[in-house]
Parts: sequence; C-alpha cells; structure tokens
Amino acid sequence: MTKKEREEYLLAKLAEMKTFDKEKAGGCRFICGVDEVGRGPLAGPVITAAVVLPEDFDIPGIDDSKKLTEKKREALFPVIKEHALAYGIGEASHERIDEINILQATKEAMTQAVENCAVMLRERHGEDIEHVLFDAMKIDAVKYPQSSVIKGDAQSLSIAAASVIAKVTRDRMMVEMAEKYPHYAFEKNKGYGTKAHYEGLEKAGPCEIHRMTFLKNFLK
Repeated sequence: MTKKEREEYLLAKLAEMKTFDKEKAGGCRFICGVDEVGRGPLAGPVITAAVVLPEDFDIPGIDDSKKLTEKKREALFPVIKEHALAYGIGEASHERIDEINILQATKEAMTQAVENCAVMLRERHGEDIEHVLFDAMKIDAVKYPQSSVIKGDAQSLSIAAASVIAKVTRDRMMVEMAEKYPHYAFEKNKGYGTKAHYEGLEKAGPCEIHRMTFLKNFLK
C-alpha cells in the first residue's frame, strides 16, 4: 500500500467509524464511547475510559488500541484528549477485582469513567451525554441510553478513542509498577501472564498488586 493509498484508507475508515457511532446512537450529538483495558492480567488494575468526540473530529488513524503500535498509541493519546469534548477515566484496583470479581469490577470502573466524562462535558460545554456506546457490555447503573457493541473498538470511533486512552493510561501505570516490583517484567508484559512473569512469581512469589483470585492454580 502506497502512502497515498494508506491515507485514503484511514480517511475512509474514519468516516465509516463516525457514521457507525451516529447511526448506533440514533443521531445523537453527544455520544460517549467506553472501553476497558486490563481484564486479563494477573496483576494491576482494570482501567476504563469514556470519551465524547466532537462531530467535526477529523484526525485519522484511531483504531482498536490492540491493533496500534505503542508509538502510535502514545502519539494519539494527547491528540484525543486535546480534541475530545470530554473524557473520563475509571479504575478498579486489584483488591476490588478480588473482592467482587473481574466483571463486576469492570462495570464499576466503566460507570466511574462515564460519570467523570459527564462532569467534564457539563463543566466545559454545559451539555450532557445523550447516548453511551459500550464495548460488549450493558450496565444498569449507567443512567443514559446505551448500546452494547460487539467488537466496538474496531467499529466505533468513540469506543476506539476510549480504548487508546485506557490502554496508554494503564500501560504507563504498569511501567511505574515495574520500578517498585522489578521481579515480574511488568514494563514489558503489563501484568499479563508471560513466561517472565511466571518466572518472577516462582522466584519472588506474589507482590502487593497481584490479583490473588487469578493466581489460585499457581498458588496450589
């Protein structure tokens, strides 16, 4: 693919994802996309993000964060935050995950992200969220009209933007945690169960941020 073809593809993808959001939300203007990062790792929190983009958002290249390189995610992170009408972050700690299970903790963190995003939207623009798009989730605690979108981070622009914000936020947290807990290679695996992570567990045992409910088989 030539550079021009790549640019044309990204612009077409941007238009397609914007149209998807508009149609899924019934033509609403203030659409909040929500996604999470960190449901699978053995350590660290779940981080969620909620993002409301302007209708004239015209920056191509946003996609499911898993499909983007770290360099691209880091480049898009400040751009999304700068151009978004509002955004919010939610977090569920490893303790909360162990206490109520990963699904319920994720829902709590998503609710928190939506609420934080709504506060920013009201403060900045005097408006409220009209529709929420969740990536494969429905949450009764969220008061706004909502839709659950399967593989939403690959179809919805606002969900994809949220996935980038959540991913970069959590990755940076885990790199910081690697300095405090150097045995597990968190700076590389971000808490997921890689060979180096398990080797660290064998040598040093679990640390303060491990999810003990995720280590039941390992600790037998």
